[in-house]
Amino acid sequence: MISNLNSGSAITVVQHIKKLIEDGYYKEKEKLPTEYELAKDLGVPRKEIQKAVAILEEENILIRRPGVGVFVHAQPILSSGIEQLGSVTEMIKQSGKKPGVQYISAELTEPTDEDKRRFDPVEIEKFAQLERVRTADGEPVVYCIDRIDHQILPLEQIQREESIFQALKTCAKKEIDYAIAYIEPIGYHERISPILNCEPDQALLLLRQMHYTKDNEPVLYSANFFRADVFSFYVLRKRM
Repeated sequence: MISNLNSGSAITVVQHIKKLIEDGYYKEKEKLPTEYELAKDLGVPRKEIQKAVAILEEENILIRRPGVGVFVHAQPILSSGIEQLGSVTEMIKQSGKKPGVQYISAELTEPTDEDKRRFDPVEIEKFAQLERVRTADGEPVVYCIDRIDHQILPLEQIQREESIFQALKTCAKKEIDYAIAYIEPIGYHERISPILNCEPDQALLLLRQMHYTKDNEPVLYSANFFRADVFSFYVLRKRM
């Protein structure tokens, strides 16, 4: 139950709101009372509430939706080092969730000029392109677009395996050793965001990866759209 602080600094208010969230008084994605209501309930000046909310927004504990209000931010179920290479299936399993897959499309496509550059020096006539939604305990969390040489791994073989990494290993006898990755935050995506049940102001994390074997052979290109409220990534940096 919320208690009156009678007085206190913004830091005291921050600590108190954090405790309320930890205790489940305010739940994930729940809207907080207005600043006026919080000031009245906690017994502190409104300016201290404003400062506290700003601090909690900076810490990504609260999120402001203009014209709507301030909400408790959903915390990611998985935080992973970007330097750790694994399949989406493996990442979901690491979070303690059950991975699943929903197929959106599977087709043969012509390589674009960008594809030719990515897969150079390998010459590809047709791509097996797969678009899927990956789920965690049935909840859609990642939209995956994968392209692979149809000669290496035909569409029908890819669809027999939940993990393309595993399909490459078992069917094509090619094991992915490393990848070059680019990650960027993007806003609302008209097609993908609704499929992932995203809120209008909810960001996605786009991870583009070109995968190689230990012999430096390019074998797989992936564009994965991660729900930012489910996944977070970090990088371990060391002094040289």
